[in-house]
Amino acid sequence: MHYALEGSVFIGGAVVQWLRDGLKIIKQSKDVEALAGQVKDNGGVYLVPAFTGLGAPYWNQHARGVIVGITRGATDAHIARAAVESIAFQSMDLLQSMQADAALPIKELRVDGGATVNNELMQFQSDILGAKVIRPKTTETTALGAAYLAGLVVGYWKDIDELQQYWQKDRDFSPNIDKGRQEELRKNWKKAVKAAQAWTEES
Repeated sequence: MHYALEGSVFIGGAVVQWLRDGLKIIKQSKDVEALAGQVKDNGGVYLVPAFTGLGAPYWNQHARGVIVGITRGATDAHIARAAVESIAFQSMDLLQSMQADAALPIKELRVDGGATVNNELMQFQSDILGAKVIRPKTTETTALGAAYLAGLVVGYWKDIDELQQYWQKDRDFSPNIDKGRQEELRKNWKKAVKAAQAWTEES
């Protein structure tokens, strides 16, 4: 018997599209890694992409996007880095909630989707989560999974065990950050989320 936990984030990788189409600070989505890589960290800038509210675990439809921590030293690179990091922070929120509900520790995270080709994002995801992140050779595994299910239904493959052989690891990322810095990043993210939620609250 198999069980699955699902969490919904309204704006994940789409935040990079906003940098491209809304702010126009990159020409192509793939350019975000190079731009964000121009700075060593987020410079204290946090971006919460609550453009259509916040999904799990907050479930606040009234929240709106915020960028906090901006100073005169903040650049487009800091905003790009904060946007990329917001993907990892939102995944962290989901996984911590799942971990609490299931009472099971997260030992590793297997990822997929277009954003996973960003090495800096994958390393940050591992750092902030404190767990190994594993990227497959085929990153569009959501579509591949649907094909596998269809194949199982019509008898093209015998069972799930037969499908296991097709999954191949491309690279894994291990945490490389001290606990103090990790906790600081997590704490500041939570403060930024509170700001996104407070924006539409009645005074």
